[in-house]
Amino acid sequence: MYKKNQYNYKQINNHYLITNEYGCYSFLSDKEFKKLENNEKLPISLTKKLKDDLFIYEDEQSFKNVSKCRIREYKRYLEESTVLHIFVVSKNCNYNCVYCQAGNLSLKEDFLMNEYTAQKAVDIALDSPSQEITFEFQGGEPLTNFSIIKFIIEYSKEKNEKLKEKKNITYNIVTNLSLLNEEIASYIVQNNISVCTSIDGPCELQNKNRPYKDNDSYKATINSFKKLKEQDVTISALLTTTRYSFDKYKEIVDEYVSLGLNRIWIRPLTKLGKAEKNWEDISYSADEFLEFYKKTLDYIIQVNKKGYLLIEGLAGIMLSKIINQESVNFMELRSPCGAGIGQLAYYYDGDIYTCDEGRMLAEMGDKKFLLGNVLNNNFKDLIESEITKEASNASCLECSKVCHSCAYMPYCGTCPVLNYARSGKMELENKEDYKCKINSGILDILFSYIQKDKSVLKIFKNWI
Repeated sequence: MYKKNQYNYKQINNHYLITNEYGCYSFLSDKEFKKLENNEKLPISLTKKLKDDLFIYEDEQSFKNVSKCRIREYKRYLEESTVLHIFVVSKNCNYNCVYCQAGNLSLKEDFLMNEYTAQKAVDIALDSPSQEITFEFQGGEPLTNFSIIKFIIEYSKEKNEKLKEKKNITYNIVTNLSLLNEEIASYIVQNNISVCTSIDGPCELQNKNRPYKDNDSYKATINSFKKLKEQDVTISALLTTTRYSFDKYKEIVDEYVSLGLNRIWIRPLTKLGKAEKNWEDISYSADEFLEFYKKTLDYIIQVNKKGYLLIEGLAGIMLSKIINQESVNFMELRSPCGAGIGQLAYYYDGDIYTCDEGRMLAEMGDKKFLLGNVLNNNFKDLIESEITKEASNASCLECSKVCHSCAYMPYCGTCPVLNYARSGKMELENKEDYKCKINSGILDILFSYIQKDKSVLKIFKNWI
């Protein structure tokens, strides 16, 4: 008779979904689930599947050997150390987005990273053991300090050439694109820099979410977007959902299709920065967001059925973990999260935070996630910081009183910064948490599709 490995479960569409720590899943009927629970004989084909996916086993030593390899592979990102290095080169911004953390519209010199600070930040970043690292330039609006972006890129390339073991560095600018000119565009092309911008939807919605003084933010962003796309720059876009987005889900998707984009991220608001100040006007409940997400995803699926590849970004990451049991190093959906051990954020003044969210919280006046400063600390100091350890412990789902028994634990993640901002504690306190309900709600939608609709499952497999 077989022995059972640890698994979690929940009911979906009159079936039981069971999952384990390797990312494997299976749907069981009520009768099959009861037989598994009671160690009774199962159908031969189901027995084989459950053995292959390590839900059950016979030989203990063989199971242990295979299990160790599978869990090591599923958690492979933990061997990669700090791969993402965010350089907040400017606190200044010329947009006044209703949900953003950027706090200065007057473009002060005092809020720009200088060369000395930038050099020290690069030195720390290149001390990361990871061979593959990403330098991401953020703000504010990073193009308000483009000269320091150039300095960081050129200095990092020069120093990398002198390292005993050279690193593969990729560069990415997160920008509203309004300040793009021929010089900047040419530099982006010549240095193979990828670009990420924010496109919340069609003109009216973009301008409402992302005001640009007396200018048209939609036009400013889209015109530059098209110029870069014409030059074959790798360019992507992010969508932040506000209450204003709800009745425009089709128009939002159509906008992405018209721009030739193949990925759209339907992101919920986080209560940081101006979003907290404007919360009553722009926010929504988790259930309201999930209703919007479901309608938008349904429409995206229809677009795919008509022959146009458009991937919903968050779903794509979750599906890679669900269908392929892939070790995806997406900082928000891993256990533990990427705070410190997966990413670091270097603020314009040299302060170093666990992550982008940590520095956003600091801009609101709370420096809980401050690890040190480029002038006084090295990479080892940051990784061994008590805050880094606390954030790692708090975001380890396997140890969480809320998450350890959840069927979605292998595919999810929790943010200690958002938890702390809400409750004063880094640990997730309960399943009624806004972000927890959103993540589990999205997974409900995806698993429901996987179980019930083979044509959609085919589309999902094409996404990954």
